[in-house]
Amino acid sequence: MIKVSVLYPKTAGSHFDIDYYCNKHMPMVKDKLGAACKGLGVDQGIGDDAPYAAVGHLFFDSAEAFQAAFGPHADVIMADIPNYTNVQPVVLMSAVLINATRSQAGELHLHRAG
Repeated sequence: MIKVSVLYPKTAGSHFDIDYYCNKHMPMVKDKLGAACKGLGVDQGIGDDAPYAAVGHLFFDSAEAFQAAFGPHADVIMADIPNYTNVQPVVLMSAVLINATRSQAGELHLHRAG
């Protein structure tokens, strides 16, 4: 499994509309990417000294699956960026080595990628 993280740096004069990002942009992205997108997440930086305003995460089976799903919709997805921020995002594609879930009993289960 791979994760595509889109990081939005906090810089002097930057702005980030987290409401728009969570309620409009990310649902649109999920819709465009379809079943190839296995999950998503959004983190919001805490505090004035946080280096990033937000980070969005998208999960795929492989880099090829991401590229096949994203490619046809790249223009539309990228054109939406000015609706929530004025900063250039930084993209990180990474291999997910460990993924953890918690059982109903509260036990933490680590899942290592094969």
